Amino acid sequence: MSRAAKLTLAGTSVMAAGIVVFVHYAQQSEKAAMHAGVIRDIEQQRVKKERQADFEMQQALEQEYRKIQQVHDGGGAGIADSGTG
Repeated sequence: MSRAAKLTLAGTSVMAAGIVVFVHYAQQSEKAAMHAGVIRDIEQQRVKKERQADFEMQQALEQEYRKIQQVHDGGGAGIADSGTG
């Protein structure tokens, strides 16, 4: 084999090995990014459920308080008129 052929073979072999290593690390990085996205989505769903549960609890408390207390909505009468009925 000539010297040029040996250099070409060595160069293409090194280049092919480099491409394989690069693709391997790129796949690992992409997999990690996708996994982080899944973790982030799970956390967002958990927070959303917490907020929904808190909202429902506040609604239930509001309904309970409305049964107990007389509540006037709007009108701009203010707090001073509430006791003069």
